[in-house]
Amino acid sequence: MKTVADLRAIASGSRAWAQRSRMPSPAPGRWTRAALGSCLAELSGGAGAPSLTLACRLVREVQQQGEPVAWVTRPGSVFYPPDLADGGIDLAALPVIRLDDARDRLRAADQLARSGAFGLLVLDLVEDDPCLPLAVQSRLSEQAIAHGALVLCLTMKTERQPSLGSLVTVRGQARRIRRGDGRYACRVEVLKDKRRGPGWTDEEHRRGPDGVR
Repeated sequence: MKTVADLRAIASGSRAWAQRSRMPSPAPGRWTRAALGSCLAELSGGAGAPSLTLACRLVREVQQQGEPVAWVTRPGSVFYPPDLADGGIDLAALPVIRLDDARDRLRAADQLARSGAFGLLVLDLVEDDPCLPLAVQSRLSEQAIAHGALVLCLTMKTERQPSLGSLVTVRGQARRIRRGDGRYACRVEVLKDKRRGPGWTDEEHRRGPDGVR
């Protein structure tokens, strides 16, 4: 039996879907802020996947466009700062919020998204429940659309596991593919895309730095 909170979340999700349906046709599939647009997205991967590399690619792009970025994570789980600085990311302009409790991280993400101050919000859920409550999905999705932001959730799971929930617009699976001579491809395979349809991929070639998951 659905509770009042569940019904409100469903209604809110329907409003978010209606807003998306009125948006212009999306750009061709690429793992960029411009192509992903304003939505709730998920980037998953197994151990050794280049999830941070692909997330930081978006951070760099958004910063270069002059928009603020925030990162919500837990203590002990964060990127390797020298790698980000070498990759062109302004660390001084990247606030990182570290909270022990998963519920506190979700509340922080909700408040940051609601503020409308950020073009990109990264939410690290790698060690948390692989599903988001519908009410949380609804709030994050609505705020992303309302404020023209991208909310990106990082998770650890296989491609066979479902996305965080029904209101996730895009879900990508990160893969590291060795190319020899110390180089590898950071590939994202899109398993879910409500606007373009799944199945597209994007990748960039890198030389493996230390400290990047």
